Amino acid sequence: MKRRKFIQQSAFATAGVMIGSGVFANGRNQFPEVRTPLAQRKFNSKAVEKLIADIRRNTGNKEIGWLFENCFPNTLDTTVEFEMIDGKPDTYVITGDIDAMWLRDSSAQVWPYIPLCHEDKDLQQLIKGVINRQVKCIIKDPYANAFYKDEKKVSEWKETDITDMKAGVHERKWEIDSLCYPIRLAHGYIKETGDLSVLDDQWVEAMRLVIKTFREQQRFHNAGPYNFQRKTAWATDGVPMAGYGYPAKPNGLICSMFRPSDDATIYPYLIPANFFAVVSLQQMAELFQRKGGLEKEINEAKSLAQQVSAALKENAVTPHHKYGQIYAYETNGFGSFNLMDDANVPSLLALPYLGAIPSTDKLYRQTRSYVLSEDNPFYFKGTKMAGVGGPHIGLDMVWPMSIVMQGLTSTDDKEIKNCLSMLQQCHAGTGFMHESVHKDDTAKFTRKWFAWANTIFGEFIWKVYREKRGLLA
Repeated sequence: MKRRKFIQQSAFATAGVMIGSGVFANGRNQFPEVRTPLAQRKFNSKAVEKLIADIRRNTGNKEIGWLFENCFPNTLDTTVEFEMIDGKPDTYVITGDIDAMWLRDSSAQVWPYIPLCHEDKDLQQLIKGVINRQVKCIIKDPYANAFYKDEKKVSEWKETDITDMKAGVHERKWEIDSLCYPIRLAHGYIKETGDLSVLDDQWVEAMRLVIKTFREQQRFHNAGPYNFQRKTAWATDGVPMAGYGYPAKPNGLICSMFRPSDDATIYPYLIPANFFAVVSLQQMAELFQRKGGLEKEINEAKSLAQQVSAALKENAVTPHHKYGQIYAYETNGFGSFNLMDDANVPSLLALPYLGAIPSTDKLYRQTRSYVLSEDNPFYFKGTKMAGVGGPHIGLDMVWPMSIVMQGLTSTDDKEIKNCLSMLQQCHAGTGFMHESVHKDDTAKFTRKWFAWANTIFGEFIWKVYREKRGLLA
């Protein structure tokens, strides 16, 4: 992914419209129109608009209501392109300020809309189109993480990346979660709608490729077909050891050369991603079962899930002198562990959100205590913000997404309220979430247009609205 320069202040900040308490410098108790005008929106959903109106009307914190109106529909307003191709819905979804479709981001961006499908058949078709487009991407290259709409377009990385780059692929960083997210999306979509039509022959072909790729990256017999190097000064953008990564002892875990941040792993066994793979393979088996006639594939998915799960029990946990037994972020099977967490999902913090571990699990609780402390090298606490960041942007930059995830996985009202308060302060007058925000200066942020952060913020607000509305007073 492209490296982002810091944006020092927003347009509203320069105009003297800094927002803190919901009242502007000019004294008017209202908020500016920052959402894309109706005529310029890519897609309009009546169900989404109804939800926005309900939350704005019934939420006492008017600034939170305004942020929800801006952020929750941002994916639909600005990033989707829907059409029918060969009689099937097809939806291309960009991340925001990068004109490419990440398998991870596109899944996460539309995920919160799934519960509204029964109220809006056009929205259902849009999400169905995302699933269909992702299937085509996986079939093109299961090792790639991001794709272009134009299948003949040559990547901007063609001069720097040493890997088997195909036309139509934007970036070819192998990340386990890139193949997990489309399964999660299809499973959630079918669970909500009962529409099995997405489970066509192409979908089955893509899922067979997922199993094949995961098996290759267990590396029991050899390093597999994937390697990646990039000519760059950024150490986190390249893979050492001729593009195969540092050695890992085969144990049943799946190697991932990159994290969901698109940064290279240090040790190839990325623990949160392997947990996500277990859940996804179980969901895949369930979908195979619903389609019928795929006993071989069902057994393969279940067997692989069981093998990875057993390997996690044997290899993912390490003792910490302060927190007791905790999950490592990465390991190599030789006894080395990388203790940290990253803001991008899958993360250790996000394991309950992904359905991998109950939020009450003792190991998770101990790991969570570590992750949300300054013992985690990528937890940053300042005068304005406190949360997890990561190497992708650098020191002292908190990712609002991590604060959202902290809130989504919390059962403590005080903690949820604190997350809401920080998120309310971090938009720097823009009305939108960003990729990262400086811990001491919210006017210093990266990515003004980052749809995943916007949509997942909306998901969090909607969850609080349903379950703990009083916290939005």
